[in-house]
Amino acid sequence: MAEWKKTTLEKCTDILGDGLHGTPKYTEGGEYAFINGNNLVNGEILIKKDTKRVDYSQYEKYKKPLTNRTLLVSINGTLGNVGMYNSEKIILGKSACYFNVKEFVDKDFIYYVVSSPIFRQYLEHSATGTTIKNISLKQMREYDFLLPPIEEQKQISSVLKMIDEKIKNNRRVNDNLVAVGTASLQKNVGRGALINLTEAEMDRLTLPDGFEIQTISEFCRETKSGSTPSRTNNEYWENGTISWVKSGEVHNNITLQTEEYITPLGLSESSTKLLPKDTVLMAMYGVTAGEVGYLAIEATTNQAICGMICNSKADAAYLYFSLIQSQAAISRLSNGGAQDNLSKNFIDNIKIVVPPSEFIENLNLAAIIEQMTLNTKEIALLEEVQATALAQLSSY
Repeated sequence: MAEWKKTTLEKCTDILGDGLHGTPKYTEGGEYAFINGNNLVNGEILIKKDTKRVDYSQYEKYKKPLTNRTLLVSINGTLGNVGMYNSEKIILGKSACYFNVKEFVDKDFIYYVVSSPIFRQYLEHSATGTTIKNISLKQMREYDFLLPPIEEQKQISSVLKMIDEKIKNNRRVNDNLVAVGTASLQKNVGRGALINLTEAEMDRLTLPDGFEIQTISEFCRETKSGSTPSRTNNEYWENGTISWVKSGEVHNNITLQTEEYITPLGLSESSTKLLPKDTVLMAMYGVTAGEVGYLAIEATTNQAICGMICNSKADAAYLYFSLIQSQAAISRLSNGGAQDNLSKNFIDNIKIVVPPSEFIENLNLAAIIEQMTLNTKEIALLEEVQATALAQLSSY
């Protein structure tokens, strides 16, 4: 520790800048993606289906000197998302800060420095703006921390990278398990949710003996939407212990923990509802409209989520995979405007093929959910270990 020296991001980087403060000329199907801070996810640059595109001329006009030593951090709106540049074809917007790590510093070590909870706290405390938070490039350059000798930097980052790889592997396994579940439905049931069938199409539909068509409201014991307790009353939020799920947290996943929590008073004095474990969720608004989640805990939700309470774990798993199987069709029917929207009434009336109870049990989809839950628990534990290590690293 005696050899660890205080430094700043500015001293560890060759250049530190941000992206375009304006709007480029978009080209549908353009070769280059226009990236902002919300495209930085789990250390990677995520190019989404709704990410705007530009052509080569716009790239040439607005390109930045990104290299294999470039790190990206979101500094406007959402603060502290981090990504590594890996030769993606992109240009940057103003909410994405970039910096090129000097050769004598381990890039991975700096990645973990700016991924640490201490750095995020620095951003939150230093941010200006009320509605939209912002960090200046000056504040980024001035962030100080202790830097060990290069070999020690590499040793520390290699351990943290191993944890990262295990987390990513668990996520890949869960993705594969979702594919297994939907493939099982396709093989054994043929189709899941039946979207917008006409009466004539329904009459022509042939089902095996004992199979029937039900709406989600008929299949479920109950469906509920949530709400948001007033943000102006601290008693609804401060030291909250009840999980509260936002629609942005629903993305074909198992929910074991949430970003925010409400208090018992917030629950009792708002119209949100406490949903039991094994409730299936569907996001109704925004970019995640039509995506589903599975509660592995008791939780409340905001008004942009429909909770579907089933009669058994087997039924809940069946509904979860049925909705994922038909997700593209559900999203196409969302009727937003500026953003996609579904309604609870629409979800209640989605038609699904319902086999006999014994048939659903024998599909054993609940076992897939259980394995996904175990993997998600391990991810949460690994993230906690990593966060603790990063906090200790930053506090030396």
